[in-house]
Amino acid sequence: MKRALIGSILFLFAVSAFARPITEKDIFKFQWIGDPRLSPDGSQVAFVRVTVDEKEDRYATSLWSVPIAGGEPRRLTNGPRDSAPRWSPDGKTLAFLRVGEKKGKPTESQVFLLSMSGGESHSLKSLTRSVESIAWSPDGKTIAFTATMRSSDLDEKKKGTEEPRESDVLIINQATYRENGSGFNDPSRASHVWTIAVPGSPVDETAKPKQLTSGDYDEGDVVWSADGSRLFFTTLRIAEPYYEPEKTELWSVPAAGGESSRLLTFEGPMSRLSPSPDGKWLAFSGYISNPVRSYNEPDLYVVGTAAGAQPRNLTASYDYDVLAGVSGDQHAPRGGGGARPIWSSDSRFVYASTVEEGKSNLNRFDATSGAMTPVTSGKHDVISYAVGAGKTVALISTPTRIGDLFAVDANGSLKQLTDLNGPLFHELTLTEPDEIRLTSFDGMKIETWVQKPADFDATKRYPLILNIHGGPHAAYGYTFDHEFQWMAAKGYVVVYPNPRGSSSYGQEFGNVIQYRYPGDDYKDLMASVDAVIAKGYIDPKKLGVTGGSGGGLLTNWTITQTDRFAAAVSQRDIADWSTFWYVADFQQYQPSWFRKAPWQDPQDYAARSPITHIENVHTPLMLILGEADWRTPPMAGGEMMFRALKYLHRPAVMVRFPGESHELSRSGKPWHRVERLQNIVNWFDKWLLGKPMPQYDKGLRQ
Repeated sequence: MKRALIGSILFLFAVSAFARPITEKDIFKFQWIGDPRLSPDGSQVAFVRVTVDEKEDRYATSLWSVPIAGGEPRRLTNGPRDSAPRWSPDGKTLAFLRVGEKKGKPTESQVFLLSMSGGESHSLKSLTRSVESIAWSPDGKTIAFTATMRSSDLDEKKKGTEEPRESDVLIINQATYRENGSGFNDPSRASHVWTIAVPGSPVDETAKPKQLTSGDYDEGDVVWSADGSRLFFTTLRIAEPYYEPEKTELWSVPAAGGESSRLLTFEGPMSRLSPSPDGKWLAFSGYISNPVRSYNEPDLYVVGTAAGAQPRNLTASYDYDVLAGVSGDQHAPRGGGGARPIWSSDSRFVYASTVEEGKSNLNRFDATSGAMTPVTSGKHDVISYAVGAGKTVALISTPTRIGDLFAVDANGSLKQLTDLNGPLFHELTLTEPDEIRLTSFDGMKIETWVQKPADFDATKRYPLILNIHGGPHAAYGYTFDHEFQWMAAKGYVVVYPNPRGSSSYGQEFGNVIQYRYPGDDYKDLMASVDAVIAKGYIDPKKLGVTGGSGGGLLTNWTITQTDRFAAAVSQRDIADWSTFWYVADFQQYQPSWFRKAPWQDPQDYAARSPITHIENVHTPLMLILGEADWRTPPMAGGEMMFRALKYLHRPAVMVRFPGESHELSRSGKPWHRVERLQNIVNWFDKWLLGKPMPQYDKGLRQ
């Protein structure tokens, strides 16, 4: 026993003695877990394992499983683009989606089946369009799926005939005609509900898909009724719905085919449908969109499955976010799956994750009273989870853990099932952040975190980077963020606050910035910086500021309001609200941020636009831009800031990432994510620490 203890001490000493700081290129070694699913008997968890293919500069996804009793994870498929594992009701087969490759390019995603008794996976049916989602029927004989496929796509090509030409010309008459990440919408196709019989043998491909819905409107969130007689789905069969407050329709369609029927019109978004085992209820996530707010706190609802039933809000008295998340850059970049409501086997309870003040945990809600019972607790981020057969599994991230699966017992105790990044993280010196609660200028309480270098010495004075989250209705918290750890490893103290407008602090705290953004949230950010400087270990002449999306807007705004920062990096930003109103990928016809259109109230748009105050900017500014970003298009943000600052002979540099969307920092190409981090820190090194960075000097005429 004594010898074993000495051995353990020596091992820990060896780890600490040879540990190294985290680097930007460690992302090539990171592994992620997504979409955990419990087998029907509760004995094992299937999940998506995501790795980086550095040579191909892409992510690889494959399916794995791990016994809930403990043991080594087992590879189920080879990938490299497998996702969405779904157990058959008897647990003998796993359905999943696979994207193939042809001539170096990805093909349409297809449904594959894998027998859990052994053998290779096989395609259920080769389809002409990508399958978007899949769901087993209760009897395991049929799979429902959604796809933008037409019945004519199934017609076999006649011998000697040419494939009809499909025009690539878009005729656009909808205000929402493109979307960040997926590009321009195809107005000639809508996503519909299909079913296909599961064949009796792997070589049987005679089953023909059956189309259950049609028309001009998309359908999603497809789930089976408990008896398998019908399918429920969400849609909105209203032309140009952006002219009125957001709403969703709940419909059902007979599984055998026939007319669809509308069960409910919900006055807000409605998603993540989950049917109860007894067939009486559907749980879902949503909120009421009237009155129109900038921030709406998501709630957990249940509604009866009969036509005319009215939904009940189980979390009406719970002033935190349900089925939301914590902002970080290391959730699975592919195949994540996300959180969803899950019913207990007796239909008495609904399990759902919640976010309170930067902490995400799993809770159980009484389906009648809404009474909440914690399932997990702690300063961490429950990214997703699986519940069934008396077992509970949670995918948990912390500031020093990317994300692993844990079995959760009845007392909330955790037993770790996976340790995918353990070997790598044993090499690294990672530290937990400090939490600070402070009082802002008007008495509002603000929470912020401080990530310090691993070798932090309170007697020294460090450069500081203020890192501002986007949204603006999002929240930093207790999850792993490579960016913060990397900046700290480079010798910076990173301050990342949740100013007013952040989620996870209640409806009023989140919505208080409506029609006043940016504004008092900027003052909260400065109060956070002041609180850290007051501790005595920051050099106030070496301050940097950065942020993305809404954080990019606030970075731009900050340097128009003060010269205290020696350098700034604004990422996927907004410079001019009026231009953004016209070119963003979503319509803004509802008065959530502005009461009127730009030409109706130009003064309000101008007053809150950083470009209006551009002559106040003396801080050297870098702009990080994704060239395929339709959420905050470069022409409404970084390009305007850059051109104006060049006109004024102020230091400015644009760093543009080809092909990258608004998700560059979270799921962009691995090498682009590395280069993004390098450029951000290089810019701060140049202006805060005086390090030579000649790549930025050409053209910096001052």
